[in-house]
Amino acid sequence: MIEFIKVIILGIVEGITEWLPVSSTGHLILVDEFLTLNASDSFKEMFEVVIQLGAILAVVVLYWSQIFPFGKKNNEDPLSDKGFGAYIKKDIFRMWFKVLVACLPAAIIGLLFDDLFHELFYNWQTVAVMLILFGIFFIIIEKYNKKRKPIFNSIEQMPYCVALMIGAFQLIAAVFPGTSRSGATIVGALIIGVSRVVAAEFTFYLAIPVMFGASLLKLVKFFAESGSMTGTEAGMLLLGMAVSFVVSIVVIRFLMSYIKKHDFTIFGWYRIILGALVLIYFGVVA
Repeated sequence: MIEFIKVIILGIVEGITEWLPVSSTGHLILVDEFLTLNASDSFKEMFEVVIQLGAILAVVVLYWSQIFPFGKKNNEDPLSDKGFGAYIKKDIFRMWFKVLVACLPAAIIGLLFDDLFHELFYNWQTVAVMLILFGIFFIIIEKYNKKRKPIFNSIEQMPYCVALMIGAFQLIAAVFPGTSRSGATIVGALIIGVSRVVAAEFTFYLAIPVMFGASLLKLVKFFAESGSMTGTEAGMLLLGMAVSFVVSIVVIRFLMSYIKKHDFTIFGWYRIILGALVLIYFGVVA
């Protein structure tokens, strides 16, 4: 029963931190220091990634009409006026092509070096440093952005080269926990000239194939090492995903409402303070 309470807490942490630019993986690594699951190392490594599928499903539910590329209703840019082409939404297909282009850097590097990155960088030291560094970046970039207007105010306006550059920023988060996947892509998009709202939306869409791919990779690795998953482990995983799904629904709605009137500076300060506390705490404990 205690383990399932831990899973609920981890699901809440995941649901909050997956979308706010404060690093979900980094927070889960830190929380694990205090609420360690009584499970194998291979299960915990897989759990930290696959639990994020619940958060991703929240995006699918909330943005279904913006991401599903088929249907005649509200089809502003059909492939043709009649026949099957009338059910194909070209604008959404173009959006998905840009998302896939942005996925390429992290997908290629992740497949080749996932185990190496996990061994070298998945620790509290890396989490603390990246929390602080990207916290500083957020504050600097938001001050810089106050002096200029966005170049791209919709995903439709973004060329493929911009999508690829945003994907390169996402690669930083794939390597260094504590960076935040959403934080890295939003920072990159803001630097390039994407509006704050569009940067957040593109980050949401980008998370769908990235996290499905990362979860599949971790599940394959887990079953290759363990052979099977116990009923308790399956229950823990499903519970964590369910909790992160519900919490993510609330957090995504809050974030999109918040950034229409505010910038990301507050998240920058949060990251700096948390990173400093992590360095102090673990420096003393260690």
